[in-house]
Order: sequence, then structure tokens, then C-alpha cells
Amino acid sequence: MDTALRLKSLPQRPRDATWRRFTRQPIGLVGLGVIALFLLAGLLAPYLAPFDPLEQHYANILQPGVWATGDWRFVLGTDGLGRDILSRALYGARVSLLIGFIPLTFYLLIGGGIGMVAGFVGGRVDNLLMRFTDVVFAFPGLLFLILVQTIFRDSWLGQAMDGLALLCLAIAVVGWEGVARLVRGQVLQVRQQGYVEAARMLGAGPVWMMVKHILPNILPPLVVTLVLSVPSAMLLEAGLSFLGIGIRPPTPSWGTMILEGQQAIYAQPSLILTPSLLIAAVLLAFTCLGDALLDALDPRLHP
Repeated sequence: MDTALRLKSLPQRPRDATWRRFTRQPIGLVGLGVIALFLLAGLLAPYLAPFDPLEQHYANILQPGVWATGDWRFVLGTDGLGRDILSRALYGARVSLLIGFIPLTFYLLIGGGIGMVAGFVGGRVDNLLMRFTDVVFAFPGLLFLILVQTIFRDSWLGQAMDGLALLCLAIAVVGWEGVARLVRGQVLQVRQQGYVEAARMLGAGPVWMMVKHILPNILPPLVVTLVLSVPSAMLLEAGLSFLGIGIRPPTPSWGTMILEGQQAIYAQPSLILTPSLLIAAVLLAFTCLGDALLDALDPRLHP
């Protein structure tokens, strides 16, 4: 009994304490579960989809779902070309989630790097880097995306991976400035702490201090910001695809499915409702996960 009490009273490792706080939040677990479900659906799309997403069934054009016809071959119905909506939705999850996650690398490298250097070095370097960030932030992001997609859509980069490469690159270029501002603000607070000053007095180099002492202490808001940026990138893809300058047809994505669905919204409502509800579910899941992570990663909320 005494041994059990002593073990319970031992201080927990930060990682274990963070995970314990996160598991106590059902909303965060539900959000994480929904995201994992969509990731698995996208990865296993070739095995889960009943048909090829490009296969056309001319005898079943604009067929309603199973609730109206009783035909279990097309659970959600078909589109105007006779393609199975469920199959396209599963394959579309791969494209939409890739566009959500790939720009995170650029956000972290570009925005995180600029913010870290600006906040740590300060002075003229800080002023120069943040004025550049302000210029990028002031330019309308959606207008930039439209211009890039319009100008380079027919180039080799615009055709690579059916437009996925150009779209991810364009979203990354206009999405890093928020991360840079956040990281700079956090670094300005952390660099005055005693452990940073102690590391400097002991002869630690700037790179070592930034990576070893500053970065771990600014991770909570940075992780939450990156998590919440995923649905923002997905919304941008959906908007551009809806305008006809996103993913190149016939590659399925949730945005292109909405574009195709507006033309038959009355004849086949599930064609536009399916991708819209999927996007809404992913956005809500990431929002719940971000809120739960913020609460779990911030030790100041748990004295």
C-alpha cells in the first residue's frame, strides 16, 4: 500500500502528463477519432471503394441513393456521368487531406524559421524579416492563389499530380505569415527567461538555444496553430476547385465534387451534400482537436 502511494506521488514525465490531460477531454478524443477515420478511409480507398472513381455507368446516370432505389451497388447514388459518389468521396478524401497536411511543412520551415530568427536576433534583422512578413500578409491570399492557378495551370508544374503540386505550393506561400508572427511573439517572451540566459552564460550557441531551449517551450501554441491550419488549407482547395481552378478533373476531390454537384443539385442532392458534409465534419473535428490540444499542452492551465 505504501509502495503504491509512493509511486503515485512520483512526478510524471511531461509527455505522460500531457497525454493524461488530453485523454480526459472527450471532445478532443472524438475529433482525433474522426480525423483518424478519414485518414484511414483515404489510405484504404482502393480497398473500400466499390468502384473505380472514374468508372462511368451510363445506365445509372444521376441515380439516387439506396434510400430511394434500394440498389446497394450505389449507396450514395451516381453523378451526371454515372460515376459512383461514394467511391469518388473516398478517393477525394486522399486529395483533400493531402492538401491540408502538406503545406504544414512549409508553414513550419518558412514561418517558423523566420519567426524564430526574428524574435531571437532582434534589431534590424527582426525589423527586416517582419516587414517582409507584413508585405506578404497584406497581399490578398485568395487573389494570389487565383493568379497563380490561372497563370501556371497549363505549365508542367500545374499539370504535375493533376494540379496537386501547384496547389500545395501556392497555399504554402500565402499561409506561413501567421505562423511567423506567432513564433516571433512567443520567442520574444521565452528568450528573457532564466534558463535561456543561463544557457547563454554557459556558452551555448544561438542555434542550440533556439532548438534546445526555446522551441520546446513555444510548442503548445505552435502545434495548435498548425493543427487549425489544416482545415483552412482544405477550405482553400474546395473554394478554388469550386471556381474551376483547383484540382484538375477528372481527379476527384471534395471541392471538385461540389462544383459538379451544383449543376445537378435538384436532380441529385447527395452529389453536393456528401462532400459538403464531409468537409464540415473534418473542419469540426480539427477544431475540437485544436481546442483539446491547447488545454492539454499548456501547463499553466493545470497547476
